[in-house]
Amino acid sequence: MCGIAGFADSTGSLGVEALAGASRAIAHRGPDDSGLQIVRSGRLQIGLANRRLAILDLSPAGHQPMHDPETGNWIVYNGEVYNFAEIRRCLEADGVGFISHCDTEVILKAYGRWGTACLQYFRGMFAFAIWDREQQQLFLARDRLGVKPLYYAIKDGAIVFGSEVRSILASGFIPGRLNETALAQYLGFGSICEPETIIDGVAALAPGHCLLWKTNGIKDVKYWELRSPAEPDSGDSKQVERKVAELLEEAISLRCISDVPIGVFLSGGIDSSVVVGVLHRLGTPHIGTFSLVFKEQDYTEVSFSRTVAQRFRTDHSEILVSQSDAIDAIPHALRAMDQPSIDGINTFMISREARGAGFKVALSGLGGDEVFAGYETFLSVPRMEKLRRFVPRYFGGAIGRGLRALDCSDKVRKFHTLLEGDSASPVPSYAVTRMLFTPEQQRMILKRGGNGILDRAAQPLQATIAHTQGFDDINRISYLELRNYMLNTLLRDTDCMSMAHGLEIRVPLLDHKLVEYLFAQAAGLKLRRGLPKYLLISAVRDLLPPAVVHRSKRGFTLPFEHWLHDQLRDQLEQQFLEWEDGPLAGYMDGHAVRRIWNLFLSHRTSWSRPWALYVLNQWCAANIHLPADCEVEIAS
Repeated sequence: MCGIAGFADSTGSLGVEALAGASRAIAHRGPDDSGLQIVRSGRLQIGLANRRLAILDLSPAGHQPMHDPETGNWIVYNGEVYNFAEIRRCLEADGVGFISHCDTEVILKAYGRWGTACLQYFRGMFAFAIWDREQQQLFLARDRLGVKPLYYAIKDGAIVFGSEVRSILASGFIPGRLNETALAQYLGFGSICEPETIIDGVAALAPGHCLLWKTNGIKDVKYWELRSPAEPDSGDSKQVERKVAELLEEAISLRCISDVPIGVFLSGGIDSSVVVGVLHRLGTPHIGTFSLVFKEQDYTEVSFSRTVAQRFRTDHSEILVSQSDAIDAIPHALRAMDQPSIDGINTFMISREARGAGFKVALSGLGGDEVFAGYETFLSVPRMEKLRRFVPRYFGGAIGRGLRALDCSDKVRKFHTLLEGDSASPVPSYAVTRMLFTPEQQRMILKRGGNGILDRAAQPLQATIAHTQGFDDINRISYLELRNYMLNTLLRDTDCMSMAHGLEIRVPLLDHKLVEYLFAQAAGLKLRRGLPKYLLISAVRDLLPPAVVHRSKRGFTLPFEHWLHDQLRDQLEQQFLEWEDGPLAGYMDGHAVRRIWNLFLSHRTSWSRPWALYVLNQWCAANIHLPADCEVEIAS
């Protein structure tokens, strides 16, 4: 696990200083080692930088950038390919030799043997760049589900890439101008939808895609996609449950491959409890688990996490979080954000504690809700679509206009948005469930919030929904959650908040073979009689304590509703009063922003809306301070 950055340029505008600046900006991602390399080929210069968090092969043999003397290729790599030993054996049988014991060299050698087709062999989370000397080609690739991020910017025939947006900015390649389309997306969902980023001119490489750059052009190639079968497998339910249990064990076992200790984030919910239970079944010794505990009883889940920890005899740590702890952590968490997000503070805090306890790797139950139909959206979206079909458009519009005249609650605003939508398609139905500010509110807040910007902001989600035509209801919503909320909020926050502490988080429930198998199953197996995660629970029914199985669902959130009315109130109020003096004064209307705050104080809107505005303003006002220069090697 690492951070990577680099460039390819034939104009002479990029060089050692740009590469060193990009590397410094992601120093937190790799405290164990660093390396920079400039490779020259005629007028062309390729810069490669790496910050290493050593997990496999802790020796200097795992140093990056890594060179393959047989092909002349170079690689920088972030992530873990869990089946690297199997791939290595295959390559060795074909006569390929190795120097190290790390997966970085396996990827480099696999590319040398199979070219871009090597991606089909990899099982894991990864983002890497390979300079192909013979093809004079830069090859960028990202894993199938987008667990690891990879960003790039192209200008004047040159390309700069990095694990974080800030590394591209630190290279000096492009100016730090805000992307107004991204601002609208942030207001819509509390995060920015890929491929957009907060910085104009920087894009995210899509999950399951690779990018081929040459001096004469660039090619974006999709190498993997989730598709719903025309005829879902309706086989024996017991056989399906056994297969799911087998894939779970395989996915979790693979993610135990490490030369350092591994912990688990244990919320007390079904997903993280399954991870701990399977680890115990596999005979994993000395399982370390971590839970956040709140003084506010409405938010604490301590009884459930303790039940699981006691059942599987883990080395359990409880992290008590008070208001003052959260307030102290917020400035540090905001600095850790590569892009603004309403989420992630909880991951920042638990990652800090896990790293402080000596762990470099932690497993998470992230993904269970998306692939096993755990969210309320799996029930609410089909109901909303039926409602839209039932209510005639002219009648729905009349109701919407009546509601708009009222000073209504968040739920009523969403209901109004649903009824006034211009079609009965599933697009607005899903969007409404995940919506932060409605389009009408966005137009009020954004000074240049015309339909053009909002239309551009909606395009990524529209493209995602277009892909799901022909999916059954469960797979359709699962795909939307994976490509929207999971990708743009949960995975992005998990990466930047954990890597801020030099901690690697692995997500076995997002193993692509498990996800592919679930997408091939009939909807009735995953959501039976309205019970969420029915298939997951059935597959591991002998592992989970009954108290965990039958508990009511609760999101893993901090008690901001309470805190914003208490110790955080003055901090937010002052910022909203001084909005016209802040970095977003030219983009967002101060009067509209203060109105949102007043609605919260009068309990007519939830904490997430003023909090989102506060985070965005703070993020835009923050300065990134870079550490000292690094030495650079020159290679021909």
